[in-house]
Amino acid sequence: MVSLKRLALRIRTLRIASLIVFFLLFNAILFGVEPISLILPVLQSQGNPAETIGDAFAIMQHMLWETVFPWLPLASFLIVAVLLGRALCGWACPFGLIQEMLGYVKRRHTEISSRTHKDLIYVKYLILGVTLFISVAISITVVSGTGRAYKEALGVFAQAPFNALSPHDTLFATIPSLASKTYSGLPPYDNLLGALGALSPVFWTRLFILALVIAFAVYTPRSWCLYICPVGALMALLNRFSFLGLKRDVVRCTKEGCRNCVDKCPMKVPILDLPWEKFTHPECIYCLECVDACSAKALKPKFP
Repeated sequence: MVSLKRLALRIRTLRIASLIVFFLLFNAILFGVEPISLILPVLQSQGNPAETIGDAFAIMQHMLWETVFPWLPLASFLIVAVLLGRALCGWACPFGLIQEMLGYVKRRHTEISSRTHKDLIYVKYLILGVTLFISVAISITVVSGTGRAYKEALGVFAQAPFNALSPHDTLFATIPSLASKTYSGLPPYDNLLGALGALSPVFWTRLFILALVIAFAVYTPRSWCLYICPVGALMALLNRFSFLGLKRDVVRCTKEGCRNCVDKCPMKVPILDLPWEKFTHPECIYCLECVDACSAKALKPKFP
């Protein structure tokens, strides 16, 4: 009985439940809930017909496209980062839930070597940099009077460079939109053939990227959060200023010969190499898997 109770109260179980609840809340239009004026730094496609909140990163790109300084999205990133660090990535992000579910597809996962991990971790910062460069450049050229040609040259990538190929948008906006158009009015088979024939190369590129991301997540859990997500990259840059952190009790910690916390961490945070009194790390999403894994109960959250 005690073991069953312990299993039911594991932090991971609570976190998965939290991800499911937030997923339903963020897509609550399906249940008749009206959208609310809330912008959060989580992946939530602006093209998703069921969304109830705003995606700060998508709105930031759109505001720059309209040559409006993105005060609200930036404020959302800063406030959440200072108060909670990257905790929303681990406890609330809709695409984080998808990543968690894909991690259960395979029992054995592919181990990324330390050297490869250190190289791949910069990919998300590159994606963030390219996205912001394009968005800011468009804004500057529009103000200078030469933006029209720039916008036309970029096509679908002008308004939201990242979201134009985002697998989250493909999964929750593009595919549902295509399905609703395909199966309305005409016989499904004929209408499907017509729809597929009319699809642009951009759509097939998006579908290919989505397939790659899903496959990567199946073999390497949380790979999207670790190596690709630009929202996570921006939050990682701000995470060092977070009031929320973790504390390691050096008296209880049996550091010698024990690496349970490090081995269990899905974000590969070098916990034992960080300051014990309180530490934050760019990649830490405060999933608390390390807290759950520590048999000595030496780790716990600390705020502030």
